[in-house]
Amino acid sequence: MGLRLSKIPIKTWQIIVRDKRKTIDFKNKLFLAPLTTVGNLPFRRICKEYGADITCGEMALGEDILRGKMSEWALLKRHHTEDIFGVQICGNHVVQTTKAAEVISSECDVDFIDLNVGCPIDLVFNKGAGSALMDKSRKLETILRGMVAVSSVPVTLKMRIGTSDKRLSGISLSGIMKQTGISLITIHGRTRQQRYTKVADWDYISRCRESASPVTVFGNGDILSYVDYNEKLKYADGCMIGRGALIKPWIFKEIKDGSHFDISSSQRMEILRKFTDYGLEHWGSDAMGVEKTRSYMLEWLSFLYRYIPVGVLEVLPQRINQRPPYYHGRDEVETLMCSPNCRDWIQLTEMFLGKVPDNFNFVPKHQANSYA
Repeated sequence: MGLRLSKIPIKTWQIIVRDKRKTIDFKNKLFLAPLTTVGNLPFRRICKEYGADITCGEMALGEDILRGKMSEWALLKRHHTEDIFGVQICGNHVVQTTKAAEVISSECDVDFIDLNVGCPIDLVFNKGAGSALMDKSRKLETILRGMVAVSSVPVTLKMRIGTSDKRLSGISLSGIMKQTGISLITIHGRTRQQRYTKVADWDYISRCRESASPVTVFGNGDILSYVDYNEKLKYADGCMIGRGALIKPWIFKEIKDGSHFDISSSQRMEILRKFTDYGLEHWGSDAMGVEKTRSYMLEWLSFLYRYIPVGVLEVLPQRINQRPPYYHGRDEVETLMCSPNCRDWIQLTEMFLGKVPDNFNFVPKHQANSYA
């Protein structure tokens, strides 16, 4: 359908309004955040095994979905273990974004569709999408009303507290957006300008929750332990977990068990082995599939190395924005896994995927592995 739509002028598209749609009770569920690049299907399978209740695909561009771009449609793929699964779309054009929601709702196996109103990167922001929509409340409201009208599944929204310290619009937007018919609002407790240079503002998230009532509001930011999770539940109806799951995907098990999991290096290597198997299954076991799996594993390792084993910590719990001191692991592999050096991450991938080409180089795409 995406390919056919790309040949039809926008003005001729017919929008079908849905009278009935599925419902989801989001409260008290552990929500893995949509994570560009690193939130791929193999990684989500790992998180599901450790207890994530809700998963969401990587951000997909609504315009490219309608053009039938295969790489974008691949982001909408669900694994059968993802029992509550959504996709996230990004766009700045009312009709395009609405039509993308309609196509996904009718053609894809999803439980909800999330609109990205938080992406901070210049490429998206300068086109008026992502967090730029926070400064265009009327357009944002129109987009959401359109998505809700045509979708047979719940529509959700993820945004920030504002675009800058001088433009904190989260509270006012929460009050407006609750009238659009959306089922969930997730607030990342930072501005676009801040990126990850400051801690998340959960007090502001709490005020957004009051403004959005009775719509369910989840908070997002700086959760790395069950202690953090329980503290943050005072401010929101639930929590979405992003970087915390990248640093330690077993965080979902810790939250459900209410305890710190002192995971060994052999257990962590087993996680990487599973990721390798899932990656080769998903991207293919030929040379291209091997290198794709390696590339995505390296992106993940740029977060994984930040984990400090419970048995090494002097004070529990580890805080996500505290730069860890240099330490030696309890064995050679644990020491290798805590290295911030890309060459060591490459060495880890070679244990599962073989030697890299002589001219191989890796630079992480994400800046979200920085410290406040």
